[in-house]
Amino acid sequence: MKNVGIAGLPGAGSSTIFTALTALEGASPGKSNQAVVPVPDERVDVLTKLHESKKSGYATVRFVETSGMVRKGSRGAGSLSAELLGHLRASDALLLVARAFGGADPATDVADLTLELVYADLESVAAKVQRDSKAARTSEEKHSVETLERARAILEAGTPLRDEIWDDLERSAFQGMALLTLKPVVVVANVDEDAAGKPPPDGMVPVAGALEAEVAGMDTGDAAELLASYGLQERGLARVIRAVYETLDLLTFLTAGDTESRAWEVHRGATAPEAAGVIHSDFQRGFIRAEVVAYGDLVEAGSWHAARTKGLVRQEGKSYVMREGDVVEFRFAV
Repeated sequence: MKNVGIAGLPGAGSSTIFTALTALEGASPGKSNQAVVPVPDERVDVLTKLHESKKSGYATVRFVETSGMVRKGSRGAGSLSAELLGHLRASDALLLVARAFGGADPATDVADLTLELVYADLESVAAKVQRDSKAARTSEEKHSVETLERARAILEAGTPLRDEIWDDLERSAFQGMALLTLKPVVVVANVDEDAAGKPPPDGMVPVAGALEAEVAGMDTGDAAELLASYGLQERGLARVIRAVYETLDLLTFLTAGDTESRAWEVHRGATAPEAAGVIHSDFQRGFIRAEVVAYGDLVEAGSWHAARTKGLVRQEGKSYVMREGDVVEFRFAV
């Protein structure tokens, strides 16, 4: 499960977006809130019906939102609170909320909020340079300090670290720092209701926060009907999670049977044993092989038995690289 930290400038509606995505009330000023939500995936529903599974299981994402991020008298638009910084640093990806309602330009919010993240990283990097430069003895330690000094110069210029290229050795200098401007970012444009079904601002995911916060607590059918009246065929949650998966380079594989049909997330490029380990560490340690069939082929065949009969199920070993929509049975010994 991936953690996504939500942040926005005052008035951007980060609490409203949190409610829209999770169907829970956003955090009170100065407090944080979090929720684990299932990743919408109709393939799970199809496999559950196909196998008459007793349970359905979905991949999940945890959203964490903290209000009251601004301290008065701070440098820039507002200084990020220590609590918010802690949540953001513990996140796998950042969800930046920008105002796109009432005539506001979301690009301005993104630039201001990015600058706040740059300031936070600059403070961390500058402190580490000061500490490490005094203690550096070996060539490796000195190279690390040089990397940190380069990072400090970039941040002082107001540039996020993700905009630069870093090799593996350089990235090792940042280990344990959880720098915010190195984290993957998804930008949500909080739009007016009348812009809900229109093309989004460049590179942003549009979510009509107020509308979707209302929809979040409604019956599924009523919610779909209301969203359709605004030209929306799905909730903003689905769009946001697709963007999160894309920026984190994740894919989904599935398992199916009479006990449970379920979706699992894994990083793109993962091997079959690594995917098995997502389910249980014993599966990875004792991995023998994976029996794999493409989701579409399994559904068309109608069952695992029929898919095997048609030669659609492949026997894959430890070097197999997982693909989006693989339906898998892992064979292992412990």
